[in-house]
Amino acid sequence: MWLDHPRNPQAPLAGLKVVELARVLAGPFCGQILADLGADVIKVESPEGDGTRLWGPPWVERTDAEGRVHREAAYYHACNRGKRSIIADFSDADDLARVRALCERADVLIENFKTGTLAKFGLDHASLSEANPGLVYCSITGFGQTGPRAHEAGYDFVVQGMSGFMSLTGEPSGHPVKMGISISDLATGVWAANGVQAALLMRARTGRGQQVDMSLLDCSVGLLANQASYFFTTGENPPRMGNAHAQVAPYGVFAVDDGHVILAPANDGLFARLMAVLGLEHLTTDPRFAANGDRTANAAALDAEIAAACASWSKQGLLDACHAAGVPAGPINRLDEVFADPQVAARGMRIELGGMAGVRSPFTFSDAELAFDRPSPIHGEHG
Repeated sequence: MWLDHPRNPQAPLAGLKVVELARVLAGPFCGQILADLGADVIKVESPEGDGTRLWGPPWVERTDAEGRVHREAAYYHACNRGKRSIIADFSDADDLARVRALCERADVLIENFKTGTLAKFGLDHASLSEANPGLVYCSITGFGQTGPRAHEAGYDFVVQGMSGFMSLTGEPSGHPVKMGISISDLATGVWAANGVQAALLMRARTGRGQQVDMSLLDCSVGLLANQASYFFTTGENPPRMGNAHAQVAPYGVFAVDDGHVILAPANDGLFARLMAVLGLEHLTTDPRFAANGDRTANAAALDAEIAAACASWSKQGLLDACHAAGVPAGPINRLDEVFADPQVAARGMRIELGGMAGVRSPFTFSDAELAFDRPSPIHGEHG
């Protein structure tokens, strides 16, 4: 039976009931987004718990209401904030009945089991929608509910390679490189939260729920955007370019006397401003660099001129000069610098819950609030 869990009534999704049959990252990240937006999310875990509770170090220790100490990986807390947890063994008839009862009262179900797995427990979309026709049932898998790979498991690293991401990432002469975050998992969580809310809006018109079929591979291919357009237009595979840009120059990372800066003057006017900052005004009349197409064709020569001019600047000095001139420029921050940045601090991107720090979902509303009333649940913590 669903135990109502009042949350911030000013949150956009206050009153929405969500059951999460998901673990690791993509599904739980979707659930956390909905929880931050005010939904009451019940995370259903096996007796062993979500595997990311063990993905340490680093570790977080917490004490429950009975005084027991729980040691969990910090990784788990990155995607489970704001939820409640119940423990259910699907092989136990009573536990399974309890989960089904939750699903019958839910607005949304999020699951990331392999395609077809939940049917044997009567927790598939077809079975649950009979009892709850308004249920929005979000399935998150590696490859989707259809296609020749539908029944295969999907993993972020593998999908980064399959989707084309790694063919685009890294230095031209180096190895393909994965991104420093689990971009395929995280992007799928964001896409899935968007799909869930779209289905809820449609339900408001039709009175019917539906299945939202989200795939790591689909979501990753969906992010190819301009790189896919390059391929569709030319028939050629975009090359790895390191920090350079195939269509804009100058655009990259340049060394200064105490580090590196990013310079990204993406049009003729911004280029002229940067040249003035660097004392290279004469390059604006050089036919090799007259317009963006010329600069792109002669990017190596232009980058060499800029690199020589940057070498004598300090990082902060050049950044201040660029900002004063309206030239897009920035530092390459470590995470300690990210969360010390006055802009990041002003936007409240670091939050504290239950003695643990986290990164808030980046929504800011003029007439609504996010719901930050509880940290990630201890295994089985339902209150």
